[in-house]
Amino acid sequence: MTSSLKSHYSAVIIGGGQAGLSASHYLKKHGIDHIVFEKKTVAHKWKDERWDAFCLVTPNWQCQLPDHPYDGDDPHGFMVKDQILAYVDRFVKKVDAPVLEGTAVTSVEKTGDAFRVETSAGTVTADSVVLATSLYSRPAIPRAAERLPENILQLHTADYRNPGQLPEGAVIVVGSGQSGCQIAEDLHLAGRKVHMVTGNAPRCARFYRGRDVVDWLADVGQYDITVAHDGMSKKKHDTNHYLTGRDGGRDIDLRKFALEGMSLYGRMQGVASGRMLFEPNLKANLDGADQVYNGINALIDRHIAANGIDAPPASVYVPLWEPESEPAELDLEAEGVTSVIWATGFHPDWSYVGLPIFDGTGYPIQRRGVTGIDGVYVLGLPWLWTWGSGRFLAVGRDAEHIVDHLARYIEVSRQIPRQAAGR
Repeated sequence: MTSSLKSHYSAVIIGGGQAGLSASHYLKKHGIDHIVFEKKTVAHKWKDERWDAFCLVTPNWQCQLPDHPYDGDDPHGFMVKDQILAYVDRFVKKVDAPVLEGTAVTSVEKTGDAFRVETSAGTVTADSVVLATSLYSRPAIPRAAERLPENILQLHTADYRNPGQLPEGAVIVVGSGQSGCQIAEDLHLAGRKVHMVTGNAPRCARFYRGRDVVDWLADVGQYDITVAHDGMSKKKHDTNHYLTGRDGGRDIDLRKFALEGMSLYGRMQGVASGRMLFEPNLKANLDGADQVYNGINALIDRHIAANGIDAPPASVYVPLWEPESEPAELDLEAEGVTSVIWATGFHPDWSYVGLPIFDGTGYPIQRRGVTGIDGVYVLGLPWLWTWGSGRFLAVGRDAEHIVDHLARYIEVSRQIPRQAAGR
């Protein structure tokens, strides 16, 4: 950690999460002076934006931060929140990055041959900049939330901790991605009445044909496929598959929850007159998730057959429950709804970046973290290069790649003035 600023650095890293710390690790290996600006505290999202029952969705062996692989005794298990925090804390101490916490970056601009970085702690210049603030800066809550009755508690997934945090009564969970489905399960297991508003998120089996599906997919090579492959460039916008590592790992099947009393709906259309309104696409959302589920299993089947692997028989998921109708609305008062959990994701915040590196959707244009502006890098985004880019699995590999590129850039840029002076 650091408490002071120099006027100039070879590199500035913005963001003190696993991506920024990984970049710092490799910059230190190259002997490149740098500073990490962190708006809050190092790795704060793991500490401050996860619910109590949170656990990893991928097995522990995929925790591969730089020079800090999982070192526990359960590589095929799923670390729970306290264990994840301990793993991250050990990494933080090992890296010992020069971090200035509680420091917001307000502007990054090009000035001559360097970059001007304005922060709440002062202004510095740098030869290069690594943007490691991820896509999860601001909770995304739809404007329809403003039309909910004032007596209903509203929380984003970043603020949800446990069922006891909520008032008695029914709960609506809006969004069926990983967080939404896991929180819905958390509430359901606690005996709460849950109304689940679905979207088009896909799902995946936890175990299939005798192994964790993640293990099979690693063998197949899915985690090594890059966005440079045909048809993969749009992956960065995909929603993650829902499943869980809870209690040793299992599928999340919304149809099973429906049989047990959870109410399911299509995508939220809006809120009006004390009612939440829905699109008539519940069946399509459930069928789409199951299609992906069976498609992944079929991929594993082909791998097993092609390699002559001895494994338990193949199977196809058959729906346990079908919706009898497409509910158009939910009367909040009549159903005793007292809480709404918004599992609707996050918005990135690139407002501080005054550089022309973004496409028409506001997403950075880059190839494996290297942008079109010399000395500017992006790190920690989902599908930056592979499926594991934003995770413990591959963020380190991406960090090593951009830092190698950064080191060459700095070396070349410093040679040019020397060559010019020698003429």
